[in-house]
Amino acid sequence: MAMNTRLWCMTWKHAKSVGECNGISRTIMRSFQTSSVCAAKKKKQKAAETEEKLLLGRPSNNLRIGVVGMPNIGKSSLFNALTSSAVAAENYPFCTIDPEEARVTVPDERFDWLCKQYSPEKITPAFLTVIDIAGLVRGAASGAGLGNAFLSHVRSVDAVFHLVRAFDNEDVQHVEDVVDPARDLEIIHEELRLKDEETLEKVIADLSKSGKGGANISEILKKNLETAERAAQLLAEGSDVRKVDWTNSEIEFINTLHLLTAKPMIYLANVSQDDYLKQNESKRLTQVKKWVQENNPTDTIIPVSIALESTLSQMSLEERTEFCKDVGLESQLEHIILEGYKCLNLIHYFTAGPTEVRAWTVRNNTKAPQAAGVIHTDFERGFIMAEVMKFNDLEKLGSENAVKAAGKYLQKGKDYKVEDGDIIYFKFNVTAKKK
Repeated sequence: MAMNTRLWCMTWKHAKSVGECNGISRTIMRSFQTSSVCAAKKKKQKAAETEEKLLLGRPSNNLRIGVVGMPNIGKSSLFNALTSSAVAAENYPFCTIDPEEARVTVPDERFDWLCKQYSPEKITPAFLTVIDIAGLVRGAASGAGLGNAFLSHVRSVDAVFHLVRAFDNEDVQHVEDVVDPARDLEIIHEELRLKDEETLEKVIADLSKSGKGGANISEILKKNLETAERAAQLLAEGSDVRKVDWTNSEIEFINTLHLLTAKPMIYLANVSQDDYLKQNESKRLTQVKKWVQENNPTDTIIPVSIALESTLSQMSLEERTEFCKDVGLESQLEHIILEGYKCLNLIHYFTAGPTEVRAWTVRNNTKAPQAAGVIHTDFERGFIMAEVMKFNDLEKLGSENAVKAAGKYLQKGKDYKVEDGDIIYFKFNVTAKKK
């Protein structure tokens, strides 16, 4: 750098002396060095700004949401209504022991429109996988009511529908004898928290044992131990792991622990059919809202009458439509499914043609090559580009040719983040692997 700068200086036509030139050289050197430092800082700052925030939970598109709550509050009946399944739903605790699993279609009017537009031979909508988990009771974390087995089922899901009873009915027994939604919510959260405390206690013990090497202990191990201790402190204070803004490295470690309080949660308040039809906010529903507002104010609450949903699920489509029209209310099931899908940070894009119209589920902010890999790993490995149409453009203009003619048929590269509702055709090239 100094040599080049000096040579440039010696050719300066108006230089009067070598000393003057050296002065210019030193000035330019300082300028170049300062510019280099600024450029490096800007580059580092830009890298920090563009680093994508990781999410708590499994980095997968095939995610599951579990229905969790006290025994005998309508979990299996909700599951039946959501999935049109036939799971035992009796009026006594623990009638469900092994978790039931089913996939429910994610409603999407865009998908329906594409099916009409292309009249495909095959249609494949997006799905949400729902798990019916048996009821948790006070003391579950220490084994009460088959609690350890049930909590392991909660550990296996990626998000939670927390169902709570918000109606009075003497004919439906309550495991705690008296209906009290705030108490029930507190019990479930406490059991999840206690189980996470137990998990972290073991993790901290193992990490501490591994770190007895003193100066030889790795920085990663130190960081993981600090993260585990911080999480344990949060739980001891009554908070959830999901409420903290963790760094990416901390999230990577936390995700290996499958903590129960790290999972996103949606509250479903099971109200009476009469209260739902009258849109009456009962005392019990008010108690639910108050508790959530005080403890988890950013979480979603959905009032639902499972008794009504069970009745609607047994009707034909025509009967159901007519009934909802008469009462002026809609079923909440679609809303519940969509909120669950959103809670998992899932979106879907479409591939569409006369052979098949299909919705492909990906995590929000997924880049084009990884979205292509959901179809086939070769699509990601040999990714060239993504040809993208926006649904609104196709719906408005009526055909792919019209979209192209309007200049709205887009070619996107590997840095493109797929948006919900994109219609995509991938171009890729994969050579045969050498044996």
